[in-house]
Amino acid sequence: MKPYHIRSISEFHRLNNLPLPDHPLISVVDYAQVAAAKTADSPKALVFDYYSISIKRGLSGKMIYGQQAYDFDEGVMYFLAPGQVLQATPAAGPHVQPSGWILLIHPDFIWNTSLAKSIKKYEYFDYSVHEALFLSDREEATIHTIVQHIKQEYHANIDQFSQNIIISQIETLLNYAERFYQRQFITRKKSNHLLLTRLEKLLDDYFTDEAHLSKGLPTVQFVADALHVSPGYLSSLLKVHTGESTQQHIHNKLIQKAKEKLSTTDLSVSEIAYALGFEHSQSFSKLFKTKTALTPLAFRQSFN
Repeated sequence: MKPYHIRSISEFHRLNNLPLPDHPLISVVDYAQVAAAKTADSPKALVFDYYSISIKRGLSGKMIYGQQAYDFDEGVMYFLAPGQVLQATPAAGPHVQPSGWILLIHPDFIWNTSLAKSIKKYEYFDYSVHEALFLSDREEATIHTIVQHIKQEYHANIDQFSQNIIISQIETLLNYAERFYQRQFITRKKSNHLLLTRLEKLLDDYFTDEAHLSKGLPTVQFVADALHVSPGYLSSLLKVHTGESTQQHIHNKLIQKAKEKLSTTDLSVSEIAYALGFEHSQSFSKLFKTKTALTPLAFRQSFN
């Protein structure tokens, strides 16, 4: 089903039977009011032309975040950039009273401000709702206070200071979210370690499967898709736990496999290069030397 395209914050308000926003380019919406406006005919998939930052509880269904589906029975925060698709799956069962808020920010509001460029550095906007940010009660209270300040500011008389004040509050919110995501990579160790274990197995299987290798070297996008997470989230997770990007991790695994073949087989360097998915043996030799400071032949000769 084609997603329903919402082009403005005012259109979002109309679609959900809400009063027109006090400010056309920024709005904080009570999720309970949005949920109450939903009907059987409401679109299930939406794409927006603005940024959306949300905390929702009591969602009547599930949202898929990468490796599993999550219920909104605890503080869960997610971020959407313009052009991303949000899709919820309705669920049967007892009704739960919804709560939370949605902060809508049109790109025109941040145009020509410091946030216009810096918002691109926050990688969680690229997670495309693949991974939830789970908040503690204390963290949620911190975020809620900032959002209420934003709401109070645009509800007040708009003057020459309003935009800069709101922009600074949005930047503070995003910086806290960055901190909380980094904390999550550390505290949710079990699920993260399971993901890293799956990554290792995926790469091991790839480099021993001729069908895979006939397609060339594994890409970051291929690995992320196979693990059901976004490339941005996977790289962020790996950097926290290993200090390396996904691409570096792929290269290290490749060099490990190359060393095994160079030290345990009589295959030529060209044969090993092709067996690992390289189109040209020169590219393999260049990468190997970059990673080990030795040519493949020099590495092999060190065992003789």
